[in-house]
Amino acid sequence: MGHLSVASDPPKAGEPRWQKNRTLTSSDCIASAAQRANPARSGGQPCFFRRITSGKPSLTYRENSDFPGLHSAPWRSSFCAHLQVLRHVRTVTVRPRCTVVVELGKLERKKFKNSNGQDRHATMEEEPTHLYPLPGKEALNWKNKSETDNYPIMLWWSPLTGETGRLGQCGADACFFTINRTYLHHHMTKAFLFYGTDFNIDSLPLPRKAHHDWALFHEESPKNNYKLFHKPVITLFNYTATFSRHSHLPLTTQYLEGVEVLKSLRYLVPLRSKNILRRRLAPLVYVQSDCDPPSDRDSYVRELMTHVEVDSYGECLRNKDLPPQLKNPASMDADGFYRIIAQYKFILAFENAVCDDYITEKFWRPLKLGVVPVYYGSPSIADWLPSNRSAILVSEFAHPRELASYIRQLDHDDRLYEAYIEWKLKGEVSNQRLLTALKERKWGVQDVHQDNYIDAFECMVCSKVWDNIRLQEKGLPPKRWKAEVTHLSCPEPTVFAFSPLAPRWSSLREMWIPSFEQSKKEAQALRWLVDRNKNFSAQEFWALVFKD
Repeated sequence: MGHLSVASDPPKAGEPRWQKNRTLTSSDCIASAAQRANPARSGGQPCFFRRITSGKPSLTYRENSDFPGLHSAPWRSSFCAHLQVLRHVRTVTVRPRCTVVVELGKLERKKFKNSNGQDRHATMEEEPTHLYPLPGKEALNWKNKSETDNYPIMLWWSPLTGETGRLGQCGADACFFTINRTYLHHHMTKAFLFYGTDFNIDSLPLPRKAHHDWALFHEESPKNNYKLFHKPVITLFNYTATFSRHSHLPLTTQYLEGVEVLKSLRYLVPLRSKNILRRRLAPLVYVQSDCDPPSDRDSYVRELMTHVEVDSYGECLRNKDLPPQLKNPASMDADGFYRIIAQYKFILAFENAVCDDYITEKFWRPLKLGVVPVYYGSPSIADWLPSNRSAILVSEFAHPRELASYIRQLDHDDRLYEAYIEWKLKGEVSNQRLLTALKERKWGVQDVHQDNYIDAFECMVCSKVWDNIRLQEKGLPPKRWKAEVTHLSCPEPTVFAFSPLAPRWSSLREMWIPSFEQSKKEAQALRWLVDRNKNFSAQEFWALVFKD
């Protein structure tokens, strides 16, 4: 699809402005009071910035997930200056994410009991503002429907891209991509694309015809939509792009630009300097502002802090402040922030959920900076380490006190510590699985010379649809693809209980396990209703969920 050209100047007067596209649905999530008061605070989920230029592909920039989401006007200005805005921007979609999953259906349960048979399910949904189609030969105005008759239509049912109409070239194939639901019954509509966080029961493209494929794009934490992580729902889809290596389009390395950033010594602070810095810094650093997630990482870190010194800069367990100029969430990828983190010997790299292959920048960032990650998260993380000795795995220690003892041992023994950074000093990434995954993936990260993973997802579905069209033209039956449980699977959340002196559970920490349990019922109810292949109301759905 070519490459993007960039320029440092922002859009001129009269050019299309930034446009916001935000959708929240009460059936899937109920915001906490603080989040409802300030929906811009995403609690740690990524925002997508999709920019489309004349005849060129789009580039997705992902905000770091440690700090709240960003979509305010002042921040957008700094974003343009920092990342270089594209000249001739035609479409910009900003999708702030919120950590708003509380006990799913809690509000709906009350509504169900009080509704007297009437469906009072509320949908907080803002229709997307008008977005400009691509100019040039690849542009196709969605109003000119006659021009779509020769191309399969890929309908984004969850409007992730915000594109009202675009003819996208995928190798030798072309498909029409749109968010316009008037194409629901168009004879050329072949696939429905869903963004997992926005997948909800309020509106689904039913009845589903035999030639309608469903494709799921979901790279985020399971806490955003638990019901997707159960067999009855994930197997509704034909194609998947998820963080799992087993997905049709694996996004496991979505936070890693490439092998060269791992080898880079740009931010590496020599061990001798780190030992001097230890006079005023703790051996460990922790930077989190998404507190009490399903992984219960704050409970572990709180206990660890009683056994070893930890400098904590985020909202969670904070005991140290960043310089004022770095408190802006946009600074998480700033050079100054990197320089501060690089001074430490170890960083607590704890994911917000514990799922195979769910690996975020929390793991890759310290490796890029020359800091040893103390990792808790994906049970399969050993499959993705740059070398056998490049991270300390929390799962190998029975209790935080044992981990603290090991950290102190490495802190006082330069030879033992250097064993964890030897691979970086030598520039040797020996993990063939990781090297192969980076080499073979069909998308890039912050790379203007490659498609991003959204484009790759769209083209994967487009190509498979065309494959079946060609089979049918030869009189052969189409190949039926189907998602497997392994494409999106996470175990039930658990909590740490190290000490009776631990603080009382927060309401957020309390709800993850019951939320997960309820999502099993939601998944079963949704599957039954979809298999019935008729439109249904939220009232019907919640009646099935709470029938017991």
